Amino acid sequence: MAQAQLTREEFATPEGRRRAWRNLMLGDHGILRLFYSNTHQVAPGKVWRSFQPSPEGLKRWKAKGVRTVINLRGDKPSGHFFLEEEACRKLGLNLVVFRLFSRAAPSKEMLHAAKTLFDDIDYPALMHCKSGADRAGLMAALFLFFHQGRPLDEALEQLSFRYGHVRHGKTGIIDHVFENYIAYARERDLNLSSVHDFFRWVDEVYDPAAAKAEFMGTWWGNLLTERIFRRE
Repeated sequence: MAQAQLTREEFATPEGRRRAWRNLMLGDHGILRLFYSNTHQVAPGKVWRSFQPSPEGLKRWKAKGVRTVINLRGDKPSGHFFLEEEACRKLGLNLVVFRLFSRAAPSKEMLHAAKTLFDDIDYPALMHCKSGADRAGLMAALFLFFHQGRPLDEALEQLSFRYGHVRHGKTGIIDHVFENYIAYARERDLNLSSVHDFFRWVDEVYDPAAAKAEFMGTWWGNLLTERIFRRE
């Protein structure tokens, strides 16, 4: 029988806090993160990408000067979220919840919102999802493209197996969308550093539903993302 969802009221109790820690370390694979770090600098002294941080991990990020934590997983009631929320509040870190989906074509609204987010947040910042592979990779690429002036094809190197991203599984829908734009831009001799040209394509051409329908991962890629890595 599935256990009831953790509530804020329960989290405030000793047993609720123990349950939250069990969720973080066992259910959310936090114990594996003690031995494997998928943390990388995106822009020197400004932005890092990582997996779900523990409260102790957030203390270390605070000591490094981080001011903003961008949670790409959402604020669904859970032990790992309540612990992160509490730690950020105690440490004086800005916690921004910007939910993404690793198996969905990015929406037009999300792409515009990401640019606004990067224009508005207080740096230095840490971006994280569960494993630091797919959603963190997408946002790292968008940061380099939108905010650092890097060509899109170069920025997309943030989505690679080096970081645990599997383009041949269902998570490859992210790559597929940007590959469609790059092909479109090259056919028209558009500058791949132009954010203006990219958003013109997003607003006038891009169809997230069609991109999702035309993409299919390989059997072994789906095995990795869905069964072995158990991507969120």
